[in-house]
Amino acid sequence: MGNSLVKVAAVDFAIQWSMGTLAVYFGTEKFFDLVGTLTFAVLSLLSLKWNARRPTTRQKTQTALVCAWAVRLGFFLFRRVMKSGRDSRFSKVRDNPRVFLVYWTVQGIWILTTLLPTLILNSKVKTNQSLQTRDYGGWTLWAIGFFLEILADYQKSSFTSNPANKNKWIDTGLWSLSRHPNYLGEILLWCGLYLSASSTFDSTVEHASVVSPFFVAWLLTRVSGIPILEHQASKRWGSDPNFQAYVRRTSKLIPYLW
Repeated sequence: MGNSLVKVAAVDFAIQWSMGTLAVYFGTEKFFDLVGTLTFAVLSLLSLKWNARRPTTRQKTQTALVCAWAVRLGFFLFRRVMKSGRDSRFSKVRDNPRVFLVYWTVQGIWILTTLLPTLILNSKVKTNQSLQTRDYGGWTLWAIGFFLEILADYQKSSFTSNPANKNKWIDTGLWSLSRHPNYLGEILLWCGLYLSASSTFDSTVEHASVVSPFFVAWLLTRVSGIPILEHQASKRWGSDPNFQAYVRRTSKLIPYLW
């Protein structure tokens, strides 16, 4: 397993640093998310090709689910940034090559950490061929999360593309139950992928890859996701009583709980 993870890590950072160098040269962040998400697909497919002579149904399904998520989200984010023309996350670092490359390096770390359960699964030459309840449970959880993320993104895109909603916040559909339903879907799908992959784990080291969904949840709730969006929303509408009411009645992430 160790050797395959080293090779995957080498490919991961080769992609991030080479594309990061191009981003610095052209002074653009527009393909940052696209490269990041598609790297998930590339690493998943390579890990399957390198290590599984006869991939099992579990390995092929796990890899396909990662690729489906990567392609869908990657091109969704790419279309969005091309439409808006910029990504506000990079406003202060776009013209600072060293810091900008740090962002690309951190993206490489995010990819490896998040993908760890799938990489471990695909590194196994011999796995239990029979599918278990845990596999089906994990794939079901992935499907729920994937559906939530797609629906939330669709609802928000439709809302913001309507000129009548200019300078308004979305509080309909899934967004009436959670202020960040797309992130809820993201966390759930990675929980599902860990759950299904863990049906083959037989050591404490392998089970330690449970860090994957926890890392995703930590990033989205404490670092780059919700905190940034909540701050931006507060600056735009924080003094509006209707927005204040929306915040009070709508859960931040998990409907009716938090």
